[in-house]
Amino acid sequence: MIRIAVLDMNAGQPNEGMRCIRSLVEGFLAEDDVDGVYKVFEVRVEKQLPEVAEYDIFICSGGPGSPKDQGEDWQKAFNAFLDEVKAHNTSEEYKKHLFLICHSFQLACQHWQLAKITKRRSMAFGVMPVHKTPQGKEEPLLKDLDDPFYAVDSREYQVVEVRQKRMKEFGAKVLCREKERPKVPLERAVMAIRFSEEIFGVQFHPEADADGMHTHFQKKEKQQLIIKHKGEEKFREMLLHLRDEDKISKTHGILIPQFLRNATDAIIQSKFVSA
Repeated sequence: MIRIAVLDMNAGQPNEGMRCIRSLVEGFLAEDDVDGVYKVFEVRVEKQLPEVAEYDIFICSGGPGSPKDQGEDWQKAFNAFLDEVKAHNTSEEYKKHLFLICHSFQLACQHWQLAKITKRRSMAFGVMPVHKTPQGKEEPLLKDLDDPFYAVDSREYQVVEVRQKRMKEFGAKVLCREKERPKVPLERAVMAIRFSEEIFGVQFHPEADADGMHTHFQKKEKQQLIIKHKGEEKFREMLLHLRDEDKISKTHGILIPQFLRNATDAIIQSKFVSA
């Protein structure tokens, strides 16, 4: 029995990402060779967090607001949760597997002091290319994705200025960076990190599906926001990307499902060897 905890970090705001995460988890649990259950925890409003000992796999969603605000009780509890997962994996035979998305990813990078979090000059929003680093090209979770691959990007903040010494001590690897901008003299943000063998995080939204994003983009306020910052031509290009099976549909269908499969296989293998 595989037990999955989904941590909702959206502060009670309606969000397409949670629908997509639920759908991906339910689809995985419906596979013939998988026996498991899942539960959603509302972290920021209800201050709910799963007991680490009771679950095997954790998926943490993205969410609104600044990751730099550290005074909230829920943030302190979430940081303690991160440390508990890491400590468990250091000391226990049965490992816990953790996937961090966007806001959760930024919080983890900040809490573990692996990089700097800064506010972007303008919001990143839309379907964007994500480029693999040399280490990313060797990453099992990314092997079936192109280079670059495409994903939904939606963030006001970014992970930059990786602290190499701390990364080495931690055993973490930068796997992806944002698109190259030769005319912009700014560091490219980090888009994915392998924190450990069991902990993986991304700054984009691999859970996003084409249908949900198409509906999202059709909202008048979203159209106006994109056209204001990116232009009408870029908006039309994003809509075309949504219909392209090699863009976000491919990322949606590969990354989180492969994480769930790999984590489940590792858990089963660990229990089998011990038995």
